[in-house]
Order: sequence, then structure tokens, then C-alpha cells
Amino acid sequence: MKVLVILAHPQEGSFNHAIAQAAIERIADNGHTVFFHDLYKEGFDPLLKSEEIPKDNPLPATISQHCEEIAEADGIVVVHPNWWGQPPAILKGWVDRVIRPGIAYEFVEGDTGEGVPRGLLKAKVALVYNTSNTEALREKTVFGDPLEAIWNHCIFGLCGVATFHRRMFSVVVTSSEGLRNQWLDQTRKDIDVFFAKKSASAC
Repeated sequence: MKVLVILAHPQEGSFNHAIAQAAIERIADNGHTVFFHDLYKEGFDPLLKSEEIPKDNPLPATISQHCEEIAEADGIVVVHPNWWGQPPAILKGWVDRVIRPGIAYEFVEGDTGEGVPRGLLKAKVALVYNTSNTEALREKTVFGDPLEAIWNHCIFGLCGVATFHRRMFSVVVTSSEGLRNQWLDQTRKDIDVFFAKKSASAC
């Protein structure tokens, strides 16, 4: 399997980095190929250019690479903090530029864009890991957990990814090292469930 891992956190050494690293190492240990992008470290440009909007226009090399990888991926893992109930701006820009028509979705013939698009992504599984400093009950009852709607329904569900799994680790700011290690173990267990170790017979 090929698994695309996207990390969006500006601070080196953050717990988001630890989550991504745990996922990457377990995916590789299980015998799968990893495409990894640390958007901040790579200096990903989140600004969608007007010339990129038409479906068939040429794309910058970096965007073409991201599009090729997400099209090839059998699974996707996204790691980011909860900022104002949204992904960081750099990740929203990644969605704007990479989750694009002809790559992630398309409208049926005769549809001028007012209908429900058909998903094109090959990926069967998408995992999203979020960190937050808001208590879980407050996140759901007061804010309505907008990240669940964004990733599950507005993005991956629309793009044809059949299985979606998300975890919110909170409250991070007051968490102990022991609790964080438990969260990392949970991440590894998720990887084992959704991207299981490649069997010898499959080699």
C-alpha cells in the first residue's frame, strides 16, 4: 500500500510531529510505502492561484507532485492542531490546491457545477489526528466539533473515501508524558488496524 501522510504544525518538536512520526514509522514497519509532507518545513504555499482553478490548466511542479501522490495513495493520514475549529491556514490552502477537480472529484456529465460531485480518490481509508486544548465534551456540545464535519463529510466523504477515522487528543497543554505516550500507542494501534502488516504471502 501507499500511504500519504500530511503534517501541519509550525513548531518543530510539537506533539503533532510526534504523532506523525509514530504513524510514519508504524506504516513503514508494516511494509507499506509512505509519502510524507511536513507543510511548514517544506514552505508549502497555501495561496490558490487563479490560473490553477481551471481543471486542465498546467500546475506548478510542487502541486503536481502532491496531486500525483494523493491520486496514487491507498490511504491518507492528516495530522494537525485544532485552531478555532479549523485546520491551520497552510493546510486549508493545501486542500484548496490539491483536492481539485479531475484529481479528487468530478462532476457528472452535463452537470455545470451545481450538483453533488463524484469522488475520484483511490484511497479507501483516511485517518485524521487532531490536538486540542479544549475538553472533549465542551468541543462537542458548545462548538459542535466542526473538524469532524470538515474532514469526514466536506472533504473525504465527498471525494469517495469509504472509511474515515478521526481522533482528537486533548487536553494537550496539561497532559502528562505518560498520557502522551498512551496517545502515541493508540496511533500505532490505529495504523495496525487500517494499514496492517504486509503478509509474507503478499510479497
